[in-house]
Parts: sequence; C-alpha cells; structure tokens
Amino acid sequence: MSLFITALGLMMVFEGIPYFCFPARFKEWASKIPQMPDGTLRIIGLVVMILGLGLVYIGKSLTQS
Repeated sequence: MSLFITALGLMMVFEGIPYFCFPARFKEWASKIPQMPDGTLRIIGLVVMILGLGLVYIGKSLTQS
C-alpha cells in the first residue's frame, strides 16, 4: 500500500508541473483537446500508459537487485 501511495503522490507532482511552470501555454494546449480526434487521444493515452508501465517495471527491477 505504501508503494501505491508513493506512486500516486509522485504522479500528482508530475501532473502539477505543467500547471505551475507554463499555465498560459497549458491552457492553450488544453483548449485544443476537444478538437482532436478520439483515435489520436487514445493513441496518446496508450503510449503514456505503456511508458508508465515500463518505468514501473524498471523501478521495480532496480529495487529488487
């Protein structure tokens, strides 16, 4: 459970970086999301999930060594 809470907290830190560092640019980018085709958003989501799973796998393998 502590690993889950740690991962959740780290995700929140990374999610907050664009809002904090580039608020105007993030709002501009976010306004374009409704115009994007669903297929494009699904591909972006899939790629991000695969990258996240890869990072979790790498992190787990480093802690077990």
